Amino acid sequence: MALKRIILIFILFTGVFVACTDVSAQKVQRVVLDAGHGGHDPGAVGKFSKEKDITLAIALKTGELIRQNLKDVEVIYTRKTDVFVELFRRAKIANEAKADLFISIHCNANKSTSPYGSETYVMGLHRTEANLAVAQLENASILLEEDYHVQYEGFDPRSPEGYIFFSMLQNAFLDQGLELASRVQGHFRDHVKLHDRGVKQAGFLVLYKTTMPSVLIEAGFISNAQEEKLLASESGQNKIAQAIYRAVRDYKNTIEKTPLTKYEPATESPDPDPDPDTTDAGEKPATATGSGTVVAPVADNLPVFKVQFLMSDTRLRDDAPELKGVPDAGYYRHQGMFKYTAGNVRTEAEAQQIKTDMQRKGYRDAFIIAFLNGERISMDDARRLIKN
Repeated sequence: MALKRIILIFILFTGVFVACTDVSAQKVQRVVLDAGHGGHDPGAVGKFSKEKDITLAIALKTGELIRQNLKDVEVIYTRKTDVFVELFRRAKIANEAKADLFISIHCNANKSTSPYGSETYVMGLHRTEANLAVAQLENASILLEEDYHVQYEGFDPRSPEGYIFFSMLQNAFLDQGLELASRVQGHFRDHVKLHDRGVKQAGFLVLYKTTMPSVLIEAGFISNAQEEKLLASESGQNKIAQAIYRAVRDYKNTIEKTPLTKYEPATESPDPDPDPDTTDAGEKPATATGSGTVVAPVADNLPVFKVQFLMSDTRLRDDAPELKGVPDAGYYRHQGMFKYTAGNVRTEAEAQQIKTDMQRKGYRDAFIIAFLNGERISMDDARRLIKN
């Protein structure tokens, strides 16, 4: 079994995740909407509603909004009726369709009726017990599948130890997934008035085999009486679907570099707790020194290239093993995440060598990024500046 898991991890690194390309070169032409659970898998159950019914209604409403307003986008559903679809098959549907986005829609639940609000996940490490608990709850669906031990290489969703192999996965599309997730949370907060629980990372089986930017949305707590009313109501589902549609629209406009439809901020209650790192400083690169201080970049008119190799929802210690031996190790804050970089060079060729070295260290999804005067810019813009 240990050998099979090693082979599985090798396949995941070399065959499932593709090299990350410059976001500016991408388009959104196919979106897969995944309504969580279904059939004999009800998902979380509230006082009078079931997760499987809510997620299906929201997915269908979201798809219709995309179809009506984004004429060049094809919508594909993992299910359109109350049927059971295995987790691995949901990812397979998206991969075979060569989708540009995968959005899995769910409702959260807790033994306590107090928690409320929305959170959106991307594939990654569950650094808290709460994140692990959410992943375990959603991954438990595989227990309803036949021969799940064979299909998932002996993975047990109930065992925390079974999640260790997720720590070796660094999704090549994590950056784009975080971009979409951040927009989902923004529209949930501003338009649906859901409490913003943030963008998070955890090991979801439905996400880890997708080969495109992917997010898992927990639209609210079915275990909370007030939010169950919202989730189960026609008006609430319409609002949630509109928020997801707006997030897809804004994400599409951003990566295709078309003019953004004006983002409508909340007027009744602005965010009470803005993130000082992102609100004031924006997307700033920084170099972590041995003393833990931050060295500001030198401003000029030429870009510098770095290699992004790791992301974390908490800041690593300066002596963390992940940073050992990394040349010019640095980080910048974006969308509430710490994004770690190697190198600080003037040519893309030099950055390519650093990328190769980082991949040899095990960071197979490392990719090159560019900064100008402390602001991240697209690779295309960096190349144009160098030519001029």
